[in-house]
Amino acid sequence: MNKTVHIIGAGLSGLVAATELLKKGFHVTLIDQEPRQTIGGQAYWSFGGLFLVNSKVQRRYGVKDSYDLALNDWMGSAQFDRLDGEDYWAEQWAKAYVKFATYEKEDYLHRMGIKLTPILGWAERGGSSASGHGNSVPRFHITWGTGPGLVEPFTNYVLQQEQAGRVTYLPRHQVTAIDIEDNQVRHISGNILEESDVERGAPSSREVIDTFSYDVENLVITSGGIGANIELIKKYWPKRLGKAPQHMIQGVPDSTDGRLIGISENAGVNIVNKDRMWHYTEGVKNYSPIWKQHGIRIIPGPSSMWFDAEGHRMKAPDYPGFDTLHTLETIMKTGYDYSWFILTEDIIKKEFVLSGSEQNPDLTNKDIQLLIKERLSKQATSPVNAFVEKGEDFVVADDLGTLVKKMNALVNDHLLNYEEIKAEIKSRDLQITNAFSKDPQIAFIHNARQFLGDKIVRTAKPQPFLSNKSGKLIAVKLNIISRKTLGGIQTDLDGRAMNQQSEPIQGLYAAGEASGFGGGGLHGYRALEGTFLGGCIFSGIRVAEGIDKYNQ
Repeated sequence: MNKTVHIIGAGLSGLVAATELLKKGFHVTLIDQEPRQTIGGQAYWSFGGLFLVNSKVQRRYGVKDSYDLALNDWMGSAQFDRLDGEDYWAEQWAKAYVKFATYEKEDYLHRMGIKLTPILGWAERGGSSASGHGNSVPRFHITWGTGPGLVEPFTNYVLQQEQAGRVTYLPRHQVTAIDIEDNQVRHISGNILEESDVERGAPSSREVIDTFSYDVENLVITSGGIGANIELIKKYWPKRLGKAPQHMIQGVPDSTDGRLIGISENAGVNIVNKDRMWHYTEGVKNYSPIWKQHGIRIIPGPSSMWFDAEGHRMKAPDYPGFDTLHTLETIMKTGYDYSWFILTEDIIKKEFVLSGSEQNPDLTNKDIQLLIKERLSKQATSPVNAFVEKGEDFVVADDLGTLVKKMNALVNDHLLNYEEIKAEIKSRDLQITNAFSKDPQIAFIHNARQFLGDKIVRTAKPQPFLSNKSGKLIAVKLNIISRKTLGGIQTDLDGRAMNQQSEPIQGLYAAGEASGFGGGGLHGYRALEGTFLGGCIFSGIRVAEGIDKYNQ
């Protein structure tokens, strides 16, 4: 019985796997190319969103949810169509994950000391059909403490065990080779990088000062995806989404480079669903960047009017927060890689949330007084106001004519026609007199406000744009922002990595984004949100259980 495990990647899935393995009596060697101060990886920077089904928070709001409804939503979004090959394990992982989110995840979080806020969000609302993409009900729960609050219990446990001698933590160790012989993992090697004291998230040095080599019997790959590797994103960009964007901003730190996925493939590991990825369409450039091309995603409520680069209003389901991938496809098929929101001060006050732990200090710092001030006041949150004032993608005007001139000036072009945009907004304004409408977006807004959570903090009461009652007009240039890899290392339900003949490789496991959050892509083509962090947790748990199972 071997009780030693090497884990490559000190992000959330690696920390979860390490935590669960330590509880089972294993010694863990945790390897990461980044400095010690970056432990927690991408998850630290996240909003802390978690997909839960039939939770206490949902029931408190009167939301009726179930495993069957959630699974129907998941499968309608995933649209698995490679069941004889690349989706064979992914579909099984999807079913197992929805079951975990329904019956186990909430209790697991509680046992780890992770608390949820009373805020319940309705992400990816769909907008096409009951059997298609989207969440039928609100399922987006927010961790109290956002990303840092989610990562902290696992980080603390692992570092405590390091002090006890049960963890060997090796930051600045960059794996460059994985050796597999006779279908069994045998060896890893790589470079030791010079020490770096850069702030968390900032690019660290790649200066090599030495090399390392280790024999391994149990190896877990939790090294993340390709979200910061724009070259690879463009290489694998699928034709179905139109032409790859010429310009993207970056939603994750530079360390999310996807190196280990390529190294694994060269070693004989099966990498599947490379063409499936999850990038957002509501990115804005960070006025105070930490990493290269640092972008922040707007998590919008449903009321902003969305226009393409030439000023054509987007049609259903391309409304804010409804169908990310469909909207990405629509935008990229226009021939441009950006689009526009037009909204009012009233809408931005109630509906704009910026994704990321650093953009939500009230939630991240667990500051109840600040939370009440920020979320229940009649102003936009301080971070949103800062972007309006300092962000290069925001323009504000007292009237539509001036706004359109500023929008054209921002892109140094004259693509937007004032009269055409005015006509669209006037038509929209005529639809808000009644509590019903032929305009699908207005109808969706009325529907959203039937949910108490949306009505209180997330969805503004419909008001005319072209009046002074709703404040100034605001336009936001929306960039494509990189984020998640949906494919990856194919794994069975025990987290064992498959070889290129679809057989499990002895001793090799994968979890988190490197494995497509489980099975090589448990999301299929589309995600329901709150599922990435949850996928890291679930796959980390399953890998630990699998290693324990095969080392009895």
